[in-house]
Amino acid sequence: MEPKKNPKSDVGRNSSLYFVIGLAFTLAIIYGAFEWKTYDEVNDYDISMNVEDDLDEEVPMTEQIKTPPPPPPPAAPEVIEVVEDEEEVEETIIESTETSQEEEIIEVEDVEVEEEVEDVDVPFAVIEDVPIFPGCESESDKRACFQSMMQKHISKNFRYPEIAQEMGVQGRVSVMFTIQKDGSIGNVRMRGPDKNLEAEAARIIGKLPKMTPGKQRGNAVRVPFSIPINFKLQ
Repeated sequence: MEPKKNPKSDVGRNSSLYFVIGLAFTLAIIYGAFEWKTYDEVNDYDISMNVEDDLDEEVPMTEQIKTPPPPPPPAAPEVIEVVEDEEEVEETIIESTETSQEEEIIEVEDVEVEEEVEDVDVPFAVIEDVPIFPGCESESDKRACFQSMMQKHISKNFRYPEIAQEMGVQGRVSVMFTIQKDGSIGNVRMRGPDKNLEAEAARIIGKLPKMTPGKQRGNAVRVPFSIPINFKLQ
């Protein structure tokens, strides 16, 4: 028994046509997808309108400093009067200092120039004429006599300070002084282990008598002298 088939109900009869239509539709969709464009939203208005206008502020105008005009120059005198000098001025006559042959030339005697004496200190060891201690005027060796009389003066006036004895202070005091140009004693300086000993040494030197000043080339000069004074406890 053969199956009955209606020729109008054949499904595959128009399949190629449907395939072509579907393919064309698909290509159209794909083409449209490629050609699709999107745009950003643009505000169609002037942004500058939102900016506040600061030019409306009132700007103060700079006032121009008005300087006064310069004073006008003084007017020239209309008439110049010439005043005659009625006073007579004596002319100063400068005489020539040149000598003529008729004038006599007077010879000037030689002028003696005095040598200036330098105010210097000459040490006792090198001075020509040593200072003379009172009592040494007739001695031939006045240098040795001076030193001997100095030792006698120190021994005669020596006195050990009591406070130095109680403290057990002893030692040597170096005394330096200057015999001035008038024979007096000055510029006394001491250097020792204790102030009390230095004070006693100054007291002894202060009792020195006035001397005949030392001389260098016949002129009185200052003579520095130094001597040690020993303070020793028994």
